[in-house]
Formats: sequence, structure tokens, C-alpha cells
Amino acid sequence: MMKNKTLVSLFAIATLFLCGECKKSGDSGGGPPPPPPPPPTPTVNEVDYWLTKGDQSVLLQKQTAVIGFTTTANAYPNIDVDSATAYQTVDGFGFTLTGSSAQLINTMGAAEKNSLLNELFGASGIRINYLRVSIGASDLSPSVFSYDDMPAGQTDPTLANFSLSQDLTHLVPVLKEILLINPNIKIMGSPWSPPVWMKDNNSSIGGSLLTQYYGVYATYFVKYIQAMKALGINIDAVTIQNEPQYGGNNPSMVMSAGQQANFIKNNLGPAFQAASLNTKIIIWDHNCDNPNYPKSILDDAAAKAFIDGSAFHLYAGDISALMTVYNAHPDKNLYFTEQWTQSTGGFGGDLKWHLKNVIIGSMRNYSKVALEWNLANDPSFGPHTPGGCTECKGAITISGSSVTRNVGYYIVAHASKFVPMGSTRISSTVTGSLSNVAFKTPEGKKVMVVINESTNALNFNIRYKGKWAATSIAGGAVGTYIW
Repeated sequence: MMKNKTLVSLFAIATLFLCGECKKSGDSGGGPPPPPPPPPTPTVNEVDYWLTKGDQSVLLQKQTAVIGFTTTANAYPNIDVDSATAYQTVDGFGFTLTGSSAQLINTMGAAEKNSLLNELFGASGIRINYLRVSIGASDLSPSVFSYDDMPAGQTDPTLANFSLSQDLTHLVPVLKEILLINPNIKIMGSPWSPPVWMKDNNSSIGGSLLTQYYGVYATYFVKYIQAMKALGINIDAVTIQNEPQYGGNNPSMVMSAGQQANFIKNNLGPAFQAASLNTKIIIWDHNCDNPNYPKSILDDAAAKAFIDGSAFHLYAGDISALMTVYNAHPDKNLYFTEQWTQSTGGFGGDLKWHLKNVIIGSMRNYSKVALEWNLANDPSFGPHTPGGCTECKGAITISGSSVTRNVGYYIVAHASKFVPMGSTRISSTVTGSLSNVAFKTPEGKKVMVVINESTNALNFNIRYKGKWAATSIAGGAVGTYIW
């Protein structure tokens, strides 16, 4: 009896031993394999990192985590950055300084205004380096006007009454203060409507430019650029017409591709040439749903000779439309000039969409600029013209002399603060939910803007020149990495 018990015990021990070996070898019944070891922790920081989270718990804050490059590979997905593969040169990131924006800024207290302008445009602030302004009124001006308004029934074909007087109260003084802070900022002008006496409906809303005034309107552009120059403000570029396929705004005007091509090749281009202006002429300035509009103008060789490039908005269509135009005319530049954030929009959703499309998307599709719409509004989303936008949320809200920073501020700041004019977009791969774009600055720094489109935190590597820098980013957050 005793012998049998001993044999049973020895058999049980052997069985347990063998089964244990089976489990160790993974042949049967084992749990999941252990996770790969984390990357080694660097001791020296080589990558600075600024973060904004969609829940607003972190807003453009420099992070303290140490990120360094190592030659030891890990299991994280890689974003490969290659500074040897370069694309377009960047002119800048910014906003439209509307008439209302200028008025709100200019009527702040002197100390508060100076502080705000330095925060927006100064070297220690978010370094906005590109502005769009309206030629005459936009719908986010306090009132509708042009530079040559006449009494009903009267015209002024010699432009004898041309005057920038409406802009001298707020817009010009604010621009001059900005230029003192950043003398190199680039400024683009865009008209919403010419003087109504030049139009076939004699109205600030819709209508088309009468053909007999094409030459006069070309002179109107020349006089505007020259008058601004006399005030110390250089207009680097003009678009022909804001949103030429939408005539329902106040002010607005409709202009076909054929009309725009004729105006440029027969009037505006020759007028700029005769006046020795080097201001760039940019076409379209409307949505990504109609790339055939700018393509058809550029297909006209006589018009193309005067054109620098095409501008886009994204209220319809897909940002890849820029690439469509680039592929058809790679010798011409691309600009992304407007996208609003809505009064009813959520911070996290707007942050994600605008970073993916406006900042990252436009740049990955060869744009030289990425501009959000309105720089500033009051708490009621004004001032605006009668019939103008009532839901456009500025990058900042100004109430008296107090300032609230909205989502548009952070959308642009994640690029403008770190990517100066003259930077070059360089190659970077997209992995999973991590949309990104990378740049090399004139000083040789590399900058990468990343948006995590997922709801979960994601680990990843920045892989550059055969080395890996491991990091992570929260769900819905945007990070800017500099090394």
C-alpha cells in the first residue's frame, strides 16, 4: 500500500513538472505574452514639447518630460522625419485682421493693447507672421464701405474721390503698431466688393463687375497698394475677390473664372506692371470643392504670366484640392486663406478638425500659409455689417480691455510660435491616428506638429537620422515638438 502511494505521488509531481514546462514554452494554456520592455529612459532632453489638450486642461504649455534620441529600437510606431526631402517654403501662419478686430484692439487701454499685440506678434508670444486684411469692408467690419463711395446715381471713373479714410481710424494704426513689433510680417489684401457704382446691380451684396469698369477697378487696386505703401504698410499679395462664387454676403461680389482671367490678363496684370508693383496676384480665394476654377485660369497662358498662385477656404470640398491644382501647375504657389471657428463649436472638436485640415492638411498639400478667419470679436460675435456673420468666433474675444483666448488662438499658435517665415516643409510619415507635418526652420531646427485624432493616449517614436525619440500624446491633443 505504501509503495503504491509513493508511486502515485512521484507520478503527480512529474506531471506537474511537465505541465509547467508546457506552459512556460507557450505550447498550451498560457496567458498573453508579456508586453515589450519600454524604451530606455533618456537622461538628457533633446526635444522640447508643447501641448494643448482637447479638454482645455493644458493650453499651449511646455512639457517637462525628458525626450532624447537613442539608437535602441522599440515596439512603438514611428513617425519618420527626413530633412533631406524638402517641399515648399512657408510664408506664415495667422488670421484675418478684420475692421472689427482692429477696432476692438485699438479701443483697449494702452497698456493692455500693447501687451496683447506683443503676445500675438512678438518674439516672446505666439509670433503670428502673416495677416490678411480686407480691401474696403468685409462682413466683419462695423459698416459697409469702399474707398470710393459715391452718392446714388453718381460714378467716379477717374477715382478722384479715392480715400483710405475709413481705415485710418483703427486698421492702419493697429497695423503700424504690429509692424513696430514685427517689421517682417506679410500682409495680404482681399476685396469683398468694389464700389457699388462699378457693379451691375448697384449693391454691396452680390452682382458682378461691369466690363466698362475693369480698367478702373485695376487702378483701384494700384491706388490701394500705393496708398498703403505711403503709410509704411507693404501689401505683399492681393486676391482678386473673396469667395467669388458666393454673392449672398454683405459685402460680396460674384466673379466667374473667365471674368477673373480676363480682368487679370487685360487689366490688373498690366496695371501692376505699369506701376512697377511687385505685389503678388492670387486667384480663387474660395472653397476646395472647385479646383477647376483656378486650374482653368492658370490654363490661360496670358493670365498665368501675371499670377503667383491660388488661395483656398474649406467650407466645402477636401483639402486635397490644393494638391490637384499643384499637380496641374506646380510652378504656381498655393495659399490657405480662411477658415472660421463657429460660436457653437466645441473646443476639442474644433482643435482636432482645424489642426488636421487647416494647419497640417494645407501644409502637406503645398500651401505657403495657413490662416484662420477672424482675429478678434466682442462677446456678441460682433461688430459685423448688416447681414454679416453672426456666428464667427474670433481667435480672441475682447470685452473692453479684457481678453479671452479661444480655440482659434491655439490652433494657429501651435504652428506660428515655432515655425518662422522662411521655414521649409520636410518629409514626415503619417502613422495611425497621428496626423502631422514637419518643418526645418532657417536656423536649422526641426519642428513637428502632431494631432492625436483618437480618444486614447498613443505612444510613438520620432525617428530621425537613424535614431528614435520615444514620446506619447493624449487623445485629442496637439503637440509641437522641436529639436
